[in-house]
Amino acid sequence: MSAAATLSDTEIAQYHEDGYVIPKFQLPQETLEAIRADHDRLLARYPEFIDYCPSLLAYDLAFLNYARTPEILDMAEQLIGPDIALWNSSFFAKPAEKGRATPWHQDGEYWPIRPLATCTVWIAIDDSTPENGCLRVIKGSHKKKDLRQHETNPDPNLTLNQELPLSEHDESYATNIVLKAGQMSLHDVFLVHGSAANTSGKPRRGMTLRLMPTTSVYDRAVAREQHDKIGIVDHSVRTLFLMRGGDASGQNDFRLRQ
Repeated sequence: MSAAATLSDTEIAQYHEDGYVIPKFQLPQETLEAIRADHDRLLARYPEFIDYCPSLLAYDLAFLNYARTPEILDMAEQLIGPDIALWNSSFFAKPAEKGRATPWHQDGEYWPIRPLATCTVWIAIDDSTPENGCLRVIKGSHKKKDLRQHETNPDPNLTLNQELPLSEHDESYATNIVLKAGQMSLHDVFLVHGSAANTSGKPRRGMTLRLMPTTSVYDRAVAREQHDKIGIVDHSVRTLFLMRGGDASGQNDFRLRQ
């Protein structure tokens, strides 16, 4: 591991205590420009993804290059172990003045992973601030390792349709994750988080990498059940990419499923 991408003992402890960490490592400018160019190309072909693309790799495998960044995988290994699979990558792009909000939720509500485990790498492609709708988290909300009761909210002004009601979280304890372009945060699968709409004059693009330890199993049957139950994107057709190590469970399907 390179020193620049090694999480300190304090940072690892913060991840486990608070549910997230902002590492020192950040992407260089040339990588940011490449991601922006790839995103522009994606939108030219699929303008419907102006706010949110739930599965980048289903439409353009060029985004896989960024998931292979050794420094990112080094940090993930410190948190979830040496056997790592990428099961999805998304783009939450909030255009200036009209970027949709993301409701308070836990990622695991949507995900067919058993046992449930994923480290999300959230990469700021633009500066991410309270003014343009940065990620907000409830520190420590991951600790019980359980999923709270979500409700379906079909509001078209939201990027996701599953929302935690007010009884399941206290927004007064929210922390803004303020990032410069190229910085990133890593957060736990059970962490309660969301973001406000972007009404500012500046865009707020964020790309996520979903990294799971291969001690867990990506269960496609569960994914189909989730899709039928709450109408989310069909995760059963995701491609699973082995990024480091091996399949510790011996049950994961790494076949190409485009």
